Amino acid sequence: MNKSYTVHPSAYVDEPSEIGLGTMIWHFSHVMKNARIGRNCILGQNVHIANDVVIGDNVKIQNNVSVFTGVELEDDVFCGPSSVFTNVTNPRSQIVRRDKYERTLVKRGASIGANATVVCGVTVGMYAFVGAGAVVTEDVLDYALVVGVPARPVGFMGRHGYRLSAPDSAGIMICPASGWRYREEEPGCVRCLDWDEGAKLPEAQG
Repeated sequence: MNKSYTVHPSAYVDEPSEIGLGTMIWHFSHVMKNARIGRNCILGQNVHIANDVVIGDNVKIQNNVSVFTGVELEDDVFCGPSSVFTNVTNPRSQIVRRDKYERTLVKRGASIGANATVVCGVTVGMYAFVGAGAVVTEDVLDYALVVGVPARPVGFMGRHGYRLSAPDSAGIMICPASGWRYREEEPGCVRCLDWDEGAKLPEAQG
C-alpha cells in the first residue's frame, strides 16, 4: 500500500515510473520502467504496461490487457477485458524491430470493447467506440461506432456511451441518455453542440 496509489502485493511496479494519485494496480499486473500513469486509473488483474507507455487520468484497463511501448491512452479511456494492442506491423521472432515500434493513440473518452484488437499505427478518435471482437486496422474518427473484422463504421456514439439517433432534417443526432445534440459537420466528422469539447467535462450519469 502506498500513500498516493495502491499496488496489490502480487503486482510489480518497476522504477523509475510515474503513477498518479488514487490509481489502483491489481493482482499479477506489471508496470515497467519509465511508464507514466495518471490519476484515478484502474489496472485490473494481469495487466501489462510496457516501458515508456503514457496513460492519462481516469483510465480503466480491464483484466488481461497488455499495453505495449508506442501506445498512448488519453484521459477517460476504457479498455475492455482481453483487448489487444500491437506495436510492430510485421513481427518476426528472428528479427529485432524495437526501433520500428509504431505509435498508437487512443484519444480521450474512447472505449475499446472486450477482445477487440487495435493494430499499431492508428488513432482511435475522441469518444469513439470499438465494438467487442472488432479488429481496428485504420484510424477511427471521433464518436464513431466501429464493429467487425476489419472494423467498419456503423454509426455514432455520444459521450455517455449510447448510440446516437439517426439525423433529423437539420442533421442533428440526439443522445437518448443525456439529450445532448450532435451534428455531422462533414462526412464522418461529428461535433457535440452542447459542450465545449476542449473543456473538462462534468461526471456523466447513467
